[in-house]
Amino acid sequence: MSKKITTFILLILIIASFFRFANLTSIPPGLYPDEAMNGNNALFALENNDFRVYYPENNGREGLFINIQALFLKFFLSFSNYPQAWMLRIVSAIFGTLTVLGVFLLIKTVFNSQIALFSSFFLAISFWHVNFSRIGFRAILVPFLLSWSLYWLIKAFQNKKMGSAIFSGIFFGLGFYTYIAFRVAPIIILFILIYNFIHFRRQKELKTFLKIILIWFLFFIITILPIALYFLHNPQDFMGRATQVSIFEKPNPLWEFIKSFVKTLLMFNFVGDCNFRHNFSCKPELDFIAGAFFLIGFYLIIKKVIKKQFDFASLFLIVWFLVMAMPVSFTYEGVPHALRSIGLIPCVFAFVGIGASKIYQLTKQNFSSKTGRYLILAFLFISLAINYNLYFLKWANNQKTYYAFNANYYALGNYLNQLPKEQLKYILVNANGVLVNNIPMPAQTVMFVTNTYSPQNQQKRNIFYLLPSDLDKLNNSQSFILIPLEKDEKTKNLLLQKFSNLIFEENKNFWIFKSI
Repeated sequence: MSKKITTFILLILIIASFFRFANLTSIPPGLYPDEAMNGNNALFALENNDFRVYYPENNGREGLFINIQALFLKFFLSFSNYPQAWMLRIVSAIFGTLTVLGVFLLIKTVFNSQIALFSSFFLAISFWHVNFSRIGFRAILVPFLLSWSLYWLIKAFQNKKMGSAIFSGIFFGLGFYTYIAFRVAPIIILFILIYNFIHFRRQKELKTFLKIILIWFLFFIITILPIALYFLHNPQDFMGRATQVSIFEKPNPLWEFIKSFVKTLLMFNFVGDCNFRHNFSCKPELDFIAGAFFLIGFYLIIKKVIKKQFDFASLFLIVWFLVMAMPVSFTYEGVPHALRSIGLIPCVFAFVGIGASKIYQLTKQNFSSKTGRYLILAFLFISLAINYNLYFLKWANNQKTYYAFNANYYALGNYLNQLPKEQLKYILVNANGVLVNNIPMPAQTVMFVTNTYSPQNQQKRNIFYLLPSDLDKLNNSQSFILIPLEKDEKTKNLLLQKFSNLIFEENKNFWIFKSI
């Protein structure tokens, strides 16, 4: 790799790091309960030395990401009294940044350095990927492990070195410890194997092909074995929440599939995810410049296939696109869904890179080389400015983002940390959600910030969690502070009627009831 290319990719990685680490302590605001649940599992694993391949709470989650978060929490809590949201999210930021490098290497190997540079740049600044690189969701590992495992596998067939096959097998096996969407990825591997089988047979090198496959498969099996055994003994956990949102729960699954697939196709340029945790106000997942390049790149690849120019690179992208669109296309809820389609990210930005490279070449041909460079630099700068403005200014400061990440719960947890430990404190969980230890999920945010997930820590910190049905258990003669999770007039009136000695205080984020 030339010094010029190395300089460019280092610059892109610096930009990627900035977009993923800047103001990570405050953006996103708050901490969504799903993130907090990961954190609580991580803290519990640390305290009890109980690291798992799968955590069954909250509809079940593969354990790799949570266990990595636990290691980071162990380090950061040696400098801090209480857990904080950024301690969980920094893991995502690291893997998000490394994904940019992985995509560059993969696209460079499959296409060329120019397409790879464009692909990695637009990925580095993409709201879609930046957003998930700053949230504590395990799904961020999918594009990371997918791009790196595919890179090493293709590299193994190119350089015929077993080390590449070993890395690929391990990385691909680790993918099954991340997010359910990864489970369709073996179809991509199957395509690569079939294509290379044909190639190596023509070259009369089938022994080399079989050696690479055997090495890859051996390390893949060793890596995947623990979670495979877990699912063998716990088959009820294999599908998790997927069955609840499956198109097969609907009267006409085929029609639901078509609708979901079409919405997924349109999410890049027309209507994106409307969930404020995933996107900004239903905007397309790509800005208009990246979106235009995507359409050009997509057209160029489809055109080659229609003309029966079946080169590996074109078929590889089409197979990847169709396969990783399956996890979202086979569901009906919340489509288009930026999170379920996260495995598409490297592939989509490969199309973007192809389109950008084509426009760059055309401008150089029709104008001067200097004009071509200035024009493409203008496109890059405008795209960067659009994504920076959208994420750090518009989205980060939007009230809907504040509540999408339950920043009010996070503020409540920080308030509790400021109170004396000897003060008796009750959190009234008047919000609905999946039950975890008989307490609705929304309480996980407060539990994480105060480190009171376990009953032992609740006793130690004098913080207890009540359901509305538990109010009769309160001892009215004791001095206590009671704070409902949600500001609810009905709850407020009930408390003031039930306990005549309560003093009511109003905070911006929550209500406080003090027993005197």
